[in-house]
Amino acid sequence: MTEQTQRLGAGRYIDAARAPDTTVTSVHELTTADGAKISGVLRVVPGARTVVALMHPRQDLAHHALVPELLARGYAVWTQGTRSVNNDISLVHEQALLDAGAGQVFLRERGFEHVVTLGHSGGGTLFAFYHQQAGLPAGERLTRTPAGRPIDLAGAQMPLPDAAVFMAPHPGQGALLQRLIDPSVVDEADPLSVDPRLNPFDPANGFAEPPHSSSYSPEFITRYRAAQRERIARIDALARRRVDEAADARRRYKSTSDPADHRAALAPRVLTVYRTDADLRFTDLSLSPNERPYGSLFGRRPDLTNYGLVGFGRFVTPDAWLSTWSGLSSNADFLRCAPALTAPSLFVELTGDQACFPEDATSMVDALGSADKTHVRVAGTHFGGPIRDGDPTGASLAAADIGTWLAARFA
Repeated sequence: MTEQTQRLGAGRYIDAARAPDTTVTSVHELTTADGAKISGVLRVVPGARTVVALMHPRQDLAHHALVPELLARGYAVWTQGTRSVNNDISLVHEQALLDAGAGQVFLRERGFEHVVTLGHSGGGTLFAFYHQQAGLPAGERLTRTPAGRPIDLAGAQMPLPDAAVFMAPHPGQGALLQRLIDPSVVDEADPLSVDPRLNPFDPANGFAEPPHSSSYSPEFITRYRAAQRERIARIDALARRRVDEAADARRRYKSTSDPADHRAALAPRVLTVYRTDADLRFTDLSLSPNERPYGSLFGRRPDLTNYGLVGFGRFVTPDAWLSTWSGLSSNADFLRCAPALTAPSLFVELTGDQACFPEDATSMVDALGSADKTHVRVAGTHFGGPIRDGDPTGASLAAADIGTWLAARFA
């Protein structure tokens, strides 16, 4: 094993197969209803009448492992980003819906008979949110973000997709972070501050030296999860204060035209959120048991990656925090959006998932409003990797089920 594969974050990226030689690839720049520019990649094989749209709120999916798998089965594939791709400091999910809408309009204009959304990981909740809002009469759609900023979803074209596929969807960026955030942080300005009573990496609380599974008591788990919610609420309050400060500065500038007020209105007031890789299930494999390996989405040593630079919601504007990362304020929540999703739906659960656990999958499938919904399980980890070295990847196994499901409905 090379040094590259031994690094803390090994296993997050899955190599894709080669696309069919007959694939025609084109890159497109689209303009959203509010004037933003986004880009996407359309890949078409001869005879494709159904297109599968892949999208994630934070990541570029142009090289997703499912792309060549879908092309080989005769489907066109559209991969697009949001205006915040690979840089989610200002990611507002309500704006991401406008980005998704622009992509859906483009695909309808290209003349495809059927458009299917495919949401992997955070893309699942993004598309569930899109289906929910697109299915409403324009006048009933959201008009403001959680930070109170106006958002014109009513004035945007938001075509309703014909079906939805979900692969390892987690319950939403905010709902996910509420499980991951370290509640032992006692000073938001100090990345090393810790309340020992809540420290998940203290042997006194049940932590075991990696890679041995920890064993947390029910009392500690209850206390820990309540404290996670309390920390989210404290950061929400801080975010709202900073939103109010910016709004006050804008109001002052309108009446004074003072450049100082203008600068105060523009100041980003960015939040730094330390230690967001601390779900107890990462280190205690007896909790929500499945076939997942020891460790988190970001690596095999959460006791270390929790303190590192990489992680969810680490550096965000107040608007992005409230819209995307707060489990208490975000509108982008799978369980909240799913009942409004009535299109045929396929839910692919990965048996070694580190973000969508078995009880999550059951709850999310049950919440879907679709009369035609299918739940399948395949062996794999959250990002589509194999459970064990030498096994088929989760992405390839998922692709087989996705292909069968699509063929039965959109031959």
